[in-house]
Amino acid sequence: MKLAEALAERSDCEGRIAEIRKRIVRSARVQEGEQPAENISDLLAESERMFARLLELVRAIHRTISRTAFDLGRTVADVIAERDLIGERRDFLAGIAEAASTRQDRYSKSEVKFVATLSVANVQAEVERLATRYRELDMRLQELSWNTELA
Repeated sequence: MKLAEALAERSDCEGRIAEIRKRIVRSARVQEGEQPAENISDLLAESERMFARLLELVRAIHRTISRTAFDLGRTVADVIAERDLIGERRDFLAGIAEAASTRQDRYSKSEVKFVATLSVANVQAEVERLATRYRELDMRLQELSWNTELA
């Protein structure tokens, strides 16, 4: 199994677990004398199977990404951490740029005027640079995941 296939199956397991949870919640309480729409014991057993499979997948994925070289000196796990941090920084700066560029309508000269305390253009340029770097790393990670066997 390729790493990408394991990642897709992990996502599917997480989605199925969320769906099972919704189904259990819908059947957890019924009016006295009524029967639940689904057998909760069966749903709980199914959730246990999904959690067990999810654990297998997560362990194998983590083993694989920590052992697979991305380039000289970095593993896939290292690059995932870098990519995620770049995404966080991008979102952080985008929020600052948005706050600084929010337009305020004034209806008279007596109203308080607000001005940006930083260069929105410079911050936005950094946001775009980070977005590009994020996409580049993400594409290389995806390519590698389709060519890497799961450990």
